[in-house]
Amino acid sequence: MSSSTISPTPYNPTPQIPGRASRRSRPLPATFRALRHRNYRLWFFGQTVSLIGTWMQIVAQQVLVYRLTGSAAALGMISFIGLIPVLPLSLWGGSLSDRLPRRAIILAMQACQMLQAIVLAALTWTGAVQLWHVYVLALLLSAAVAIDLPARQAFTVDMINGKEDLANAIGLNSAMFNAARAIGPALAGVLVAAIGEGPAFLFNGLSFLAVIASLLMMRGLPAPAPQPAGRQSTLQHMAGGVRFMLRERLLLTLVSLVAISAFLSMPYNTLLPVFAGVILKDSAQPTVQVLCGGENPLMSCQSPEALPLGLLYAMIGVGAVIGALTVASLKDQARRGLYLTAGNLAFPALLLIFAFSRSFSLSMLVMLFIGFSFVWQNALANTLLQVMTPDELRGRVMAVYTLTFQTMMRLGGLQAGYLADWLSAPLSVALGAGISLLYGLGIAVKVPGVRKL
Repeated sequence: MSSSTISPTPYNPTPQIPGRASRRSRPLPATFRALRHRNYRLWFFGQTVSLIGTWMQIVAQQVLVYRLTGSAAALGMISFIGLIPVLPLSLWGGSLSDRLPRRAIILAMQACQMLQAIVLAALTWTGAVQLWHVYVLALLLSAAVAIDLPARQAFTVDMINGKEDLANAIGLNSAMFNAARAIGPALAGVLVAAIGEGPAFLFNGLSFLAVIASLLMMRGLPAPAPQPAGRQSTLQHMAGGVRFMLRERLLLTLVSLVAISAFLSMPYNTLLPVFAGVILKDSAQPTVQVLCGGENPLMSCQSPEALPLGLLYAMIGVGAVIGALTVASLKDQARRGLYLTAGNLAFPALLLIFAFSRSFSLSMLVMLFIGFSFVWQNALANTLLQVMTPDELRGRVMAVYTLTFQTMMRLGGLQAGYLADWLSAPLSVALGAGISLLYGLGIAVKVPGVRKL
């Protein structure tokens, strides 16, 4: 059957599969039911360790770039540089993940990311690091991630042997990601403040060993889905996923919601060092003083400016974990499209509050709810895309999703950085969030099919 004749898989995350235990006999609570699959358990714990390291590197890299340049535009340039390999490699990575064993692809790319982190650690720890080093290494990292992400997204189904627990696994993936988002920045804030950025980069490099070990320990993974009869070129194979997406209005709408949010709302991440180090600096001083000041400080601080940034990231992560566990706990018949719509509207609305806050305490609280609403938007969009996509097209469809997300997020970081230098960081965040909120309202009114999913 050619890809042009395939229609979306109906949304039914719990088909009857022979030999599967009933829900009543499962030893795990419904929120964690995907963990009953051994391969997924290995991935969950190994990837959690690795993601903590990844978030430590993200925060440490932002502190390093801002320390070297003092420029919001330089922070945005990191996002833009990361876009360069995404455009040519994401769709190719999706095609590879539909034709080759996904575990092998992920293993190779995880090893590349580990090497990048270790090189950055060595340069920073020795004091030899320059801005161009960070740019080149960011380019190489993004190339590996562009190939890795489609395979990693589609690999979830392989680990749980079908779609029965797919929605739950995607929710747990998001919880894993955001638990690391809470822990990693907090650890990075403390580590960078105490002894500099280099150790945070080294920890990230070593953390990849956990996920590599988990992948090597997996057993019984399915072979790649059979491909249509007849020889297809790589370009033809890649185009099959794009054609499928273009035919399906609801899939396109879901991707557009994520794209607009990534371009206009998510760049607040790029500007967080500016908020932590400038906008909220004075109101954050009591917190910094408790940890680093006084006669008996709780810790020795080499770079105390890293602490507010780490705490803001940690609050985002805590809220996102709560949101992700809520998503994972949704019943099979839940209106996920309705919850997605709520998250899509709440996320930019809360960013508007954050943009104009001058209180570190209030900003911390708002970050908690921003993390919650962001997950409701993105984890649910990811879930709906995967359950509506046939197995043989999943890698390529998720490649389109990740390409769109990565492209718009990195372009958004660039525009937000330059707009912040021209106007201000608060106005940059507020303008993006306001336009994103208007688009979300338009979709909620004009495309009611999304709410009914």
